Amino acid sequence: MVDEKVSRSAFAGPIRGVILDYGEVLCHRPSPEVLAEMAGIFGIDEDKFLPIYRSSRNPYDRGDFTGHDYWVEFARRAGVMIHEHQVESLRRMDVQMWSNVNPEMTEWLAHVHSRGIKTAILSNMQTDMAAHVRKNFAWLSHFDHQIFSCELRAIKPDPVIYRHSLSLLKIAPAEAAFVDDREENIQAARAVGIHGILFESVAQLRKDLQELGFSILPGSGVDGHNPCR
Repeated sequence: MVDEKVSRSAFAGPIRGVILDYGEVLCHRPSPEVLAEMAGIFGIDEDKFLPIYRSSRNPYDRGDFTGHDYWVEFARRAGVMIHEHQVESLRRMDVQMWSNVNPEMTEWLAHVHSRGIKTAILSNMQTDMAAHVRKNFAWLSHFDHQIFSCELRAIKPDPVIYRHSLSLLKIAPAEAAFVDDREENIQAARAVGIHGILFESVAQLRKDLQELGFSILPGSGVDGHNPCR
C-alpha cells in the first residue's frame, strides 16, 4: 500500500490557499483548572462535565442556541439548577478558556498572508466566541475570509462548509491546505479534494507542509532563522 502522506505530496500542485481551524490550532487546549472551575459551578466533577460539554457543542456551534439558552440547557442535562449570574459567568469562562492563543501559529499566519497566499479561518465557533475573537484579536486581519459555523449555520465535517470556503477563496480543492486538530474534519476535507493536515504540534505541521511542498513554514528554519520574522 502507498503511504498516504507520500501519495498526497507526490501529486500536490501549488498551494494557493491556507484554511485554518481555530480551537487547538490557533489557540491552545483549555487548562484542566478552568474546566474544573466550570464544572464546580454545577456542583459536578470534570468527569461528568466533559461528556455533556462535548456532546452538546454541535448545536451551539451551529447557532441553534444563544449563549444563555445553551448553559440553561446544559444545567438541565446535568440535573442541576443555576442562577442567571452563574450563566453569565459560564459564558465568560467559556470564551476565556479558548482565548490562549498560540503565537507561533499567528506569526506563521501573518507570514503566509504577507506572501500573497489566500487565507481563511474555518471554525466550529459559537456566537459569544466569534464576537470575542473579532473584538480582541488583531491578527484576524491576516485572514481574507472568516468562516464561523454559527453564522453559516453549518458545522464541520459537513461538506457544505468546505465547499463554501473554497468558493470564497476562489480556488480549486487541490490548491487548498486545511489544518485542523480533528481527524473527522480532516477526512471530510480530503473527501472534497482539499489537502488536509491533522494538527498535533507546530513541529509536526512544519514537517507535513514540507512534504506537501509548501515553502512558507512555521517555527525555526533548518538554517537557524525563523521564516516567520
